[in-house]
Amino acid sequence: MPPASAQEDPEAPQPEQAVPPVPAGAPTVPGAQNANPAADDDSNFLLLREAARQNDSAKVNALASRLPHYQLASYVDYYRLKPRLREAAPEEIREALRRHEGSAIAERLRADWLLELGRRRDWASFEREMGALGQNGELQIRCYALLARASRGDNVAQEARAILANPPAYGEGCAALIAQLAQGGQFTQADLLWQLRLAGEMNATGPARRAALLLGASDTRAAQAVDLPAVAMARGIGKTQAERAIYLVALGRMARSSLKLATVALEKNSAKLTAEERAVGWANLALAASIGLSPEADDYWRRANGAQLTNEQMQWKTRIALRHGDWKGVRTAIESMPAGLRAEPAWVYWLGRAHKAEGRGDQARELFERIAVQSNFYGQLAMDELGRMVTAPPPAAPVTAAELAQAGANPSLQRALKFYGLRLRAEGNREWNWGLRGLSERQLLAAAEFARRNELLDRMVETSLRTRTELDYAQRFPAPHLEILRPTAQDLGLDKAWVYGLIRQESRFIQDARSGVGASGLMQVMPSTGKWVAAKIGLDNFVHDMLTDLRTNITLGANYMNMVLQNFDGSEVLATAAYNAGPGRARAWRGLLREPMEGAVFVETIPFSETRGYVRNVMANATNYAAVFDGKPQSIKTRLSTIQPRTGSIVLP
Repeated sequence: MPPASAQEDPEAPQPEQAVPPVPAGAPTVPGAQNANPAADDDSNFLLLREAARQNDSAKVNALASRLPHYQLASYVDYYRLKPRLREAAPEEIREALRRHEGSAIAERLRADWLLELGRRRDWASFEREMGALGQNGELQIRCYALLARASRGDNVAQEARAILANPPAYGEGCAALIAQLAQGGQFTQADLLWQLRLAGEMNATGPARRAALLLGASDTRAAQAVDLPAVAMARGIGKTQAERAIYLVALGRMARSSLKLATVALEKNSAKLTAEERAVGWANLALAASIGLSPEADDYWRRANGAQLTNEQMQWKTRIALRHGDWKGVRTAIESMPAGLRAEPAWVYWLGRAHKAEGRGDQARELFERIAVQSNFYGQLAMDELGRMVTAPPPAAPVTAAELAQAGANPSLQRALKFYGLRLRAEGNREWNWGLRGLSERQLLAAAEFARRNELLDRMVETSLRTRTELDYAQRFPAPHLEILRPTAQDLGLDKAWVYGLIRQESRFIQDARSGVGASGLMQVMPSTGKWVAAKIGLDNFVHDMLTDLRTNITLGANYMNMVLQNFDGSEVLATAAYNAGPGRARAWRGLLREPMEGAVFVETIPFSETRGYVRNVMANATNYAAVFDGKPQSIKTRLSTIQPRTGSIVLP
């Protein structure tokens, strides 16, 4: 993947070129010039970006005229074109692509143009311009690429089935592809029923409507099945296969809020369904029961025998077998997964555990060896099974001045720094990641060091994680602000490896990080939580703005971690889940235990996918940090420990 340098790689980003002049007569933007020309340019650029987002071509041209030599000239060019993509001459767009060839923004412009060409059904232009994006680009572009081929008679059904697995992301391109394949006979009724079922499972109303129409059924009833399942169920089961499929979608949606009502309805109407439809109905209920960790889940999966399961259903069927210690069920469920899903580290590990439990040690070891080279949650668990421990590798050779200078000269990294200075993190990340394409491992380490020196610790971590043989754990697992955190952790008796493991996951060390729900700072403390903790520890005059203060954020976050840890009897797994999902949910999940459960199994069966991934990452991070801090081999299974059933506890917010 990596070029060695801009000189050696013909596709490396080239220096910015000036933006072509604005057409004569373009309106100007009134207002006095800033005394600081650079600041004035930055302000105009931010206004330009917003005008482009609003598709205000006149304002875009006026603002662009004031930025003829701006550092981000390619973006000025892009923003000038974006509102006019529908009417711009093809040669004007191609000229912009040539002018900025090999840059991140040229790739973005090409993607935007491909979406427009696909919308127009201009397949000749689309296929001439698509390049690798037709295979590796965003989902809609890949759908348009298949639609282009289908429009000239190619059979693309198998390729379409492989990518049409996420209805919420479909958009016009994928909707058009499904319609074309249905009308051309490449998609059967079974394909459309599958799409309806996926849309229902993923709460995607639009795709459910479109699938119903292609099946000759009511799109209104399909939308009700997703959004208002009780209304859809009250209409009755229907007479056609499509109507019954809509009813089964409604059953699955209803089961998420009332498993009992959905179960009664399925049993009542069972005789009106075919054997296959009954099995699908039970699979829909089994998924809801599994996510709710309901005791009925295991029985419902047995009743679903014979149904074709979705990927989500296959995974939850496996998790329920894990909770019951049914290793044969775990093995058979994983072996029934499609190859791509089965190859994920989670299922490689659990299949290895199943083989081990059933006495097939050689097969288990082969699977564990396959993932033990990874430093993630499952790789660390596999190492434990192989009798190895997690250790910090010897540090890579320090980055030289010449290597650092080369990283600093990377045009994409320079643009990224500019974007970070403008507080445009998404654009900065795009440029940063683009600048890493093709770099050697030494160059990646140098880019990571360049990030550190510019106080971009999140970029340092993400960049260093790309290396495979040259490993630098000081970059991958940094410990900034230790002079603040260490005494706080010591006073509270907290394991600083766990605290850093959580910070690394929460904010990637971005001090001014703010989540969509209002969590702030290094430890992503919610305002209500900060206020509650401040009162508990006697921090007077607390106001929300104090969450952005580094010392206050660490103090409040660490104290909250300690309170949650004590509330969960010292279990880092439960406390981590509570930090992410809230103590109430963690208590509820623990409350369903009737006997001790292996920590790894508990983590695997956390109902919220976000929290499940969060706990995995924090615990793997903490294990790596402990190896760095203590200089001793570490076991993640020891850290995960065993989750005990709930005892009395205080209530946390």
